[in-house]
Amino acid sequence: MFTPEQIAQFSELDYAIYDYVVKHPHEVAYMRIRELAEAVHVSPPTVLRFCKKVGCDGFSEFKTKWKLHLRESEQTSIISSQEALREFFERTMTADYERAIREAAAAIARADHVIFVGSGSSGILAEYGSRYVSAFQKFSVYIKDPFFPIYGHYFDNCAVIALSVSGETPHTLAQVHRFKEKGGTIISITNRKHCTLASISDYNLTYYATPERIGQTDVTTQLPVVYLLERLAKEMYRMLPNRTAEGGTQPQSR
Repeated sequence: MFTPEQIAQFSELDYAIYDYVVKHPHEVAYMRIRELAEAVHVSPPTVLRFCKKVGCDGFSEFKTKWKLHLRESEQTSIISSQEALREFFERTMTADYERAIREAAAAIARADHVIFVGSGSSGILAEYGSRYVSAFQKFSVYIKDPFFPIYGHYFDNCAVIALSVSGETPHTLAQVHRFKEKGGTIISITNRKHCTLASISDYNLTYYATPERIGQTDVTTQLPVVYLLERLAKEMYRMLPNRTAEGGTQPQSR
C-alpha cells in the first residue's frame, strides 16, 4: 500500500498519520476523515494531502484501497457476490460517478459504430457487451484478434470500449493505442484508476472490486462490469436522436 518512495516524501505530520493507520488498520478502514484527523491531532486538509501523496484522489479512495490492502494481506481469497455488489454500489452511488457514466454514454451515442476489445474473461464480457450494445440500435463489434489490422476510414468516428481488470494487459493496450492513433474515442472499464489503460483513455470507469484468486487463477468478480456495460448501453440509447421502436417482432434471445 505504501511504497518506500512515498514514505521517503512524508512530512512529520504525514508520518503521524501513517503511524496511526498501520497501528489501527481496521479502525481506519471505517473512519470518517474528521475522525482520523482528530485521532492524529491534525486537520482534515492535512489528511487529504496525505491521501494525495499515496496516490489517492481523496479520503474515500484511500479507504477503498486500504480495505483492499487489508483483504489481500489477510489472504481473504473469496467474497460473496452479494458483498461484492454491495461494495461496488456503495462506492459508485455518487453524482460524480453518474456523471462519468452519462459522459461515456454520450460519447458512444455520438460515434458511428462501437468496437470492443479485451482478453481473457474481459474478452468474454467484451463480446457480450458488443451484442448488448447492438441490440440498442448502435452497430457494435468485438475484435478478438489483438493483431487485427486497423487501416483507412473504416474506423473513423468510432468509440472503443476496452475492458481490462488490471489495465495493464499488453495486447489490449496495443489495440487501444492503434485505435487512438486513428482518432478513436477510448472508453475503458478497469478495476484500478491508476493504470496505463485508464491514463490513455478519454473516459474511464473504475469499479475497485476486491481481487480474488484460487491458486494462480484470477476469479475477481465481473458483476460490476456487466452492470456498467448495460448501464452504458441504456444511457446511450436514450441519447440517440433517431432511435426506433421495432413493433410487431419477437425479441431475439441473447
